[in-house]
Amino acid sequence: MAAPQTRTAWKGRYLEEAKQQEAEKQLQIRDEIHQTLLDNADLQILQSLSDDQLLERIQATTAQVAERRRLTLTAKIRQQLYSEVIAELRGYGPLQVLLDDPTITEIMVNGPRQVYVERGGKLYNTGVAFTDDSHVRRIIEKIISPLGRWIDESSPMVDARLPDGSRVNAIIPPLAVTGPCITIRKFAKDPLTPGDLVGFDTLTEQMTQFLRACVEARLNIIVSGGTGSGKTTTLNVLSSFIPPGARIVTIEDAAELQLRQEHVITLESRPPNLEGTGGVTIRHLVRNALRMRPDRIIVGEVRGGEALDMLQAMNTGHNGSLTTAHTNSPRDTLSRLETMVLMAGTELPSRARREQLVSAFNLIIHQSRFRDGTRKITHITEVQGLENETITLQDIYCYKQHGVDEEGKVIGEHTYTGLRPRFADNLLTQGVELPAELFEAWG
Repeated sequence: MAAPQTRTAWKGRYLEEAKQQEAEKQLQIRDEIHQTLLDNADLQILQSLSDDQLLERIQATTAQVAERRRLTLTAKIRQQLYSEVIAELRGYGPLQVLLDDPTITEIMVNGPRQVYVERGGKLYNTGVAFTDDSHVRRIIEKIISPLGRWIDESSPMVDARLPDGSRVNAIIPPLAVTGPCITIRKFAKDPLTPGDLVGFDTLTEQMTQFLRACVEARLNIIVSGGTGSGKTTTLNVLSSFIPPGARIVTIEDAAELQLRQEHVITLESRPPNLEGTGGVTIRHLVRNALRMRPDRIIVGEVRGGEALDMLQAMNTGHNGSLTTAHTNSPRDTLSRLETMVLMAGTELPSRARREQLVSAFNLIIHQSRFRDGTRKITHITEVQGLENETITLQDIYCYKQHGVDEEGKVIGEHTYTGLRPRFADNLLTQGVELPAELFEAWG
């Protein structure tokens, strides 16, 4: 006689297998309904129908498939099938329900049968599934084709964006061994405000006032941090401090910044075509932006030789520029920028590179993602000058972590260092006064 624990484990496996078989069966029914609709009408005709007309067509086709298969479908399963087929025709298939969920910040498709999401800074397996690899490929094509991008075995990687600005990366076999993969960094329909970041404890109200003054005074700022640390969100918030009327040129690989100002020109890089020609890089766009009479230049991220062009822009009168970079600390940010300048192919002496950096950037905002999923600005650091061969930095605000609570939440606080930045007096020449309480804090 089997032990009770063995019987329980066997029963659990049996129920799990039955659940998987039912899910597979429903996938097959959905695909058959979808294919039957396409066999009977052109896709453009189906997409031109009103919501009620399309639903009627799907209901009739579902009944037809159920009769052909001799199935009895519950009302709940029918409604689920209707929603899934509508998503296939008008949305992004199995991803649509995840895209519509405002609590999800990232979607990760690791092949047709494994879809994870990030919610509240933590990863969850959704149980959402595609039919097969070709189904995933079809959704990728649906995302990238309106943008004039393509993906195939000769060009198996692509960066794109959804209409709402969400960032998309796709990679397919032979590079992706487990099958086509999609990663979507979702953006809120309504961009986060400074107050939202204060509410999330990303920064404090005092830090917000300080950064607002720095942006209004046209300081050059770089936002640094690791992947998923919230750099683009912070860049969006910083850009909201730019006074109205300024002519802003944004430069990105995939346009995702959500600026609210009226006078904004958005530039987007372009990969080479199938013949390997026609590509337009970030570096090309930075050079072109200088001829567009910008008041402010915002580069979504510097990761190569465009760093040199941006430094030259900042050093030739284009103050108030903003950008981001992947780095581990404020000090590492400068080292990375030096390396990027070398990638431009110009052999500048070490001291010349550092003099350009010191002259160009006034402020480094470093952001980190903590183990509990929260994102916080950990340093606001002034770039003060060059002493011998070393760039001197001074922290103005820092985040001090004291530990974690019983639920794994990070315990800590933002603190000011008590040191007044050297550029504080220069802000007055720009007509910007720092709040009095900040000077009281600095003493």
